[in-house]
Amino acid sequence: MPQSLAAIYVHLIYSTKNRQPIIRPEIEEELRKYHAGILQNLDSPLISMDGTADHIHILFRLGRKIALADLVEEIKKSSSKWLKSKGPNYRDFYWQSGYGAFSIGQSGIAQLKKYIATQKEHHRKVTFQEELRLFLKKYEIACDERYVWD
Repeated sequence: MPQSLAAIYVHLIYSTKNRQPIIRPEIEEELRKYHAGILQNLDSPLISMDGTADHIHILFRLGRKIALADLVEEIKKSSSKWLKSKGPNYRDFYWQSGYGAFSIGQSGIAQLKKYIATQKEHHRKVTFQEELRLFLKKYEIACDERYVWD
């Protein structure tokens, strides 16, 4: 095949450092747009993004020329630096060092978009830790929780 083609969809989840509830409603839309710009520059278009005060969910199509770890490093580094420029409330902002990234098939995108869009409601009943444990179980990922919750 003379052309390289790919359609790899990723559900990315990461939290603020120590799950500090620092992402305020007034910054959420601008934060989403900033993430969309970073992802577009990495040829990995944003499909959906939302979250709560302490974590975000991102659905995007992974570009075929970038490794997932490199993309996550760039998006977290750039958005953290940008957030710190948004005033004294964000001066000490950091994302957690790790992340969860899960593959999603084309047939699951609509359902995942709905799930992401209802994060605030969802987290009235389920904590971030409970949610992440469910994803790890669903995707059969073993982990040592001593190293998950920074």
